[in-house]
Amino acid sequence: MVRALLIRPEAESDIEGAYRWYEKQSAGLGAEFLFCLEEGFGRVQRSPERYPVVYRHLRRHLIRRFPYGIFYMQQEDVIVVVAVLHGRRNPDEWKSRN
Repeated sequence: MVRALLIRPEAESDIEGAYRWYEKQSAGLGAEFLFCLEEGFGRVQRSPERYPVVYRHLRRHLIRRFPYGIFYMQQEDVIVVVAVLHGRRNPDEWKSRN
């Protein structure tokens, strides 16, 4: 069962910042980041329980090719994305968002 996906505004901001950073590094790299992120969202929607709980009820899926994690929680039939952050970011960043 594919669950609906809700991306919180903070996570949208994370995505936009990462996209801009990658595009500055190399034209088209931001688009590749978004492609990998969309692929990750699809995996999470299909199998949300597959990925480990990293804090209370938050789970994390590490996307392919880029050092970013999708931090999410499942509520009923909806996946709520609370953050999309670089692996070296301070964990307090995503812990405070749940």
